[in-house]
Amino acid sequence: MSQRRNSGQPPRTVLEQKIWERNETLLDFVEYSNRLAREIGEPGTLSERNLKRLVSGQKPNGQPIGRPRPATARLLEQILGISIDELLSPVAQPSADSQPDLRQMLSASQRVDAAVLALLRAQLDAMRQLDRRLGAVVAHGEVTTKIGQVRRLLSHSLTPGSREQLAALLSEMCTLAGWQALDLGNVAESWQHYEHAKSAAKESGSPAFEAHAEAEQAFVLIDLGETATAVDLLLKADRRADKSAARLLRAWLAAALGEALAANGQPSAGLRSFDRAESLLPPESSSPEGPYVALDPIHLARWRGNVLARIGEPEAIDVLTSALSGLDPTFTRAETALRVDLATAFSAMGKQEQARMQLTRARSLALGIGSTRHQRRIKRLAGLLRQ
Repeated sequence: MSQRRNSGQPPRTVLEQKIWERNETLLDFVEYSNRLAREIGEPGTLSERNLKRLVSGQKPNGQPIGRPRPATARLLEQILGISIDELLSPVAQPSADSQPDLRQMLSASQRVDAAVLALLRAQLDAMRQLDRRLGAVVAHGEVTTKIGQVRRLLSHSLTPGSREQLAALLSEMCTLAGWQALDLGNVAESWQHYEHAKSAAKESGSPAFEAHAEAEQAFVLIDLGETATAVDLLLKADRRADKSAARLLRAWLAAALGEALAANGQPSAGLRSFDRAESLLPPESSSPEGPYVALDPIHLARWRGNVLARIGEPEAIDVLTSALSGLDPTFTRAETALRVDLATAFSAMGKQEQARMQLTRARSLALGIGSTRHQRRIKRLAGLLRQ
């Protein structure tokens, strides 16, 4: 059986490190790569044997490994967003002397002040922007690296105020990593990121951050088909947030519950939950109290449109078309989902050609950002359109 990593051994090449960060076995990565190559018409392919040679960085005789075929190199570069030369390069291993000792980490954590926290939040915002535009296939590694940095600062912090703020920051980074892993098709990794997000949120002392982390984890359950459990988890999160939370978060929680209810075969209850979300939605689309959620009238409309498309309501086409015209074009993953929903709505109305047009555009976007989650949705719908 192909192993994710040899416990206790560092990665030998950047390529091996990146595959580890995706929480995939070599066989998992080979299957994903070859499936992607077929979908985008790329002649490059991988075998598990070839990948083992590439991640080792050397031939059996100890000589440096040569470059793969250009098509294979292009495929690896597209998936991981890094040049083939860097992917095949060895990972620099810190010496024992360069490892920060306890005294150094305690000192570093003591220097976490308002300016450092603001800098870390700005970095998180930049990672969100990168993820929004280019997808998890590019941004996930950076997020997981930053999680490790903040976790080390938190575990060595002795200042209550700083510690709580670091915990809140860590929770938000973990929820972002969880969403990215889910989009990449790594469900088990996604679940663990959300578990870490909940633990950090609890240490932050903020019910709002706890509610957000719980609610985000519910989407893993929805993807697994555990919709009733997802509804229960979202109801729990909604109760936890109560009226003390910012209206923006409460609106987002109501909308998330609406999606879960619809997925659980309760579309009428889901639409009522969207009505509640609309009544709670404040004029401003951000909340200084946190946590961060992306919700405004456009996002709420596309969310409602998803449910309308799911149950075959004719108005889904107008709702989704209007949302598409108003959507910020930097939300690539959101546009992908919206176009799949629009294709679903067109298909339900018997407008197969319009459905195929939307699906073609959605497929291009999903491949560009490496969204396994949406590629699966597209494949299922394309199969129905061929029937």
